[in-house]
Amino acid sequence: MNHVLLSLEKKYMAELEVEASENVIEACKRTESVRRCVFTSSLLACVWHDIAVHDLPPVVDHNYWSEESVCRDKKLWYALGKTMAERAAWRMAEDSDFKLATICPGFLTGPDFFHRNSTSSIAYLKAGHEMYAKGILATTDVNKVAEAHVCVYEALRNTACGRYICFDHVILTEGEALELARQMGMPQQRISGNSPTDSYAQFKLCNRKLLRLMSRQSRCS
Repeated sequence: MNHVLLSLEKKYMAELEVEASENVIEACKRTESVRRCVFTSSLLACVWHDIAVHDLPPVVDHNYWSEESVCRDKKLWYALGKTMAERAAWRMAEDSDFKLATICPGFLTGPDFFHRNSTSSIAYLKAGHEMYAKGILATTDVNKVAEAHVCVYEALRNTACGRYICFDHVILTEGEALELARQMGMPQQRISGNSPTDSYAQFKLCNRKLLRLMSRQSRCS
């Protein structure tokens, strides 16, 4: 019974993410002085697909969306909430006069960040072993995410638009998985798992769109 209630609560949290997203976009639409909006999503809104159904190319970039059905089947409520919330933001922004861009950061790191944000950090790493095995478990420093938000916001004056994947590093070795687990204070198996990495299809994350934008912005500043 407790398990059922917990599952319902987590599904409800995904719905709250959508409601919060809609409230933000609605506030932007009603405020005449707001002409640009940068919405924080998550890399989790890009990486969960049913590879048994889709013949996916090996590179995952800003064009890819996580499938809500896959998130539900795997009970990835945090990923589901991020995916649904971002889709809601784009849907509501379609008929508006302001420009929207979304940033999809990887697992956030930084000094003591894990301990101050343990709930969301643990939620992100659910099925972390599968992300690690597929080559899609990426981290990004919280300071870089902040810098990316500023850069994209400024670039919205010109040609910036759409989604931007943001990450610093992809966890690819057992040593890196062990270090991340140590920092999180969790068993290494939660991240690296027990299955060999070749038991999953391998992918490569691409953040070229954001890197190019930030490079152009730095040259202009």
